[in-house]
Amino acid sequence: MARHSHEVDYQILGDDMQAVEIELDPGEAVVAEAGALNFMEDGIVFEARMGDGSQAEQGLLGKLVSAGKRALTGESVFMTHFTNRGPGRSRVAFAAPYPGKIVPLDLSELGGEVICQKDAFLCAALGTEVSITFNRRLGAGLFGGEGFILQALRGDGLAFIHVGGTVIQRDLAEGQMLRVDTGCLAAFTRGVDYNIQQAGGLKSMVFGGEGLFLATLRGPGRVWIQSMPFAGMMERILANMPRDRD
Repeated sequence: MARHSHEVDYQILGDDMQAVEIELDPGEAVVAEAGALNFMEDGIVFEARMGDGSQAEQGLLGKLVSAGKRALTGESVFMTHFTNRGPGRSRVAFAAPYPGKIVPLDLSELGGEVICQKDAFLCAALGTEVSITFNRRLGAGLFGGEGFILQALRGDGLAFIHVGGTVIQRDLAEGQMLRVDTGCLAAFTRGVDYNIQQAGGLKSMVFGGEGLFLATLRGPGRVWIQSMPFAGMMERILANMPRDRD
């Protein structure tokens, strides 16, 4: 069966502030969110284009629908395409925006689709569909916070997401359930049932410090959890900043 995504080689660099270095053969390309570039070697050219260049966006109508979804959620309607136009192999690297881990996802081994938090996507092999999706359940929509607007990565190639802090991977069996803080849920595979549930009784909700709602995930499938979401990190930093004493 013919692949739709370009096949690329990669290397994860660093520990807490990571970068992913991708090696491209002549003619191969990757797509990335604007501002993610770290460095690129001679032979790599880049261009901002509307959409991700996948088969789902063929034609003007497909590009406009995809761009409209991204605009509604505050995302840029353009993505940057990096292509190796040189005669030999060249490398391009993309850096994490804040402390955490870069997670490589081989979509061909993960059922062809991974759902992740809105700002998790970093880059992917050309041919990967990067789209915005809305959780259709009322509870998740009203109380999910970070879990209401999600990204769907579809295809058969490599995609890379960034998560805050340490990444925890859990494989859920059929019917197995996991409860996760809504901000700590980074990604999950197709087949995982996702919803929002009230976090305990009234006293626990008010005084427990764990938030009012939790994300519930029921297998089968794989789940990626981040130990420190960006919003939580900023909250801790702001709480400990010195205040003016005027």
